[in-house]
Amino acid sequence: MFEAIEDGNPRGVTSQTQQELFRFLEDRFACAQACTECARVCALRASLVDPDGTQQQELVRRKGIMCAEVCDATCRVLSEQNSLDEAGIRIQVEWCRTVCLECAHVFDGQPGAEDGAQAGRDCARACTDFLATLN
Repeated sequence: MFEAIEDGNPRGVTSQTQQELFRFLEDRFACAQACTECARVCALRASLVDPDGTQQQELVRRKGIMCAEVCDATCRVLSEQNSLDEAGIRIQVEWCRTVCLECAHVFDGQPGAEDGAQAGRDCARACTDFLATLN
């Protein structure tokens, strides 16, 4: 059924193709993992903000909740079998990257939110790396 060629791969599968596939899977997994961590940290940060606080605190809370929701949705898109095509995945990951950077920027101004800002930047970086493998 599969005829092996000299390098041990089935006909039509090159080591370059395998490397690209491994890179794609690794970057997809890293992105999903970063999204999970960012969602956790942002949800925690949002829960610590007084809902009756200042406008800045309300902005931090809203951005944290939004980031947690978008990261959670992105993780599900990347880790589950779904019907999204490449364009749909790209749009979801780009949206996640944008929201994470916005959230990180808002968290930068909050004392004690450094871990949230870093998680947002880490997630945005993982999204960027994964988007590069889609090209």
